[in-house]
Amino acid sequence: MDCVKIGKLIAKLRKEKKLTQKNIADALGIQSKTVSKWECGLGCPDLSLWPELSAILGVDMVQMMQGEITPNHPDSGNIDKIRFYVCPSCGNILVSTGSASIFCCGRKLEHILPMDTLTVPKITVEEMDTDYFVTIDHPMTKEHYLSFAAWVKNDRVFLNRLYPEQSPTCRFPITAGGKLYFYCIKHGLSIYSNDLS
Repeated sequence: MDCVKIGKLIAKLRKEKKLTQKNIADALGIQSKTVSKWECGLGCPDLSLWPELSAILGVDMVQMMQGEITPNHPDSGNIDKIRFYVCPSCGNILVSTGSASIFCCGRKLEHILPMDTLTVPKITVEEMDTDYFVTIDHPMTKEHYLSFAAWVKNDRVFLNRLYPEQSPTCRFPITAGGKLYFYCIKHGLSIYSNDLS
């Protein structure tokens, strides 16, 4: 470990959060002079302190241990590059419109690749007022269900969270074009690219 590099990063992140060395020390249950030593490059945090320190500073622990935060490329706003992520621990659903480092429950998540379109279930669409009412012919048991459906059009993502033992239906605003994505906990991500109208 490069203690000088890590120390400079800790100081930078602490200042970004508008925290004092004492704030960090109190949160970790250590002395302020210990934080000062880190920032001067005269030592590195004890291994047991890294998880809590990374949480306090709001950064990835691995990158902090390397002494540098790798920035993501700026989001070009291309909705065609949308990526979905599902945390295997808590089931959180996260979305990006380009490459990103996404973490949840302490794990780096990889974006979900769409599965073979031959296995896409039957979809029924009705127009109701100003919305599409979409029904997906899919089981919704605790062991096999859809966890979300998303309608992606232009610069918008309309995400509906779905739950086991509920109806696999959702509503989306009526718009021409776009793609419907849905995620089965057993079989993965599917794309229905036909226009819903």
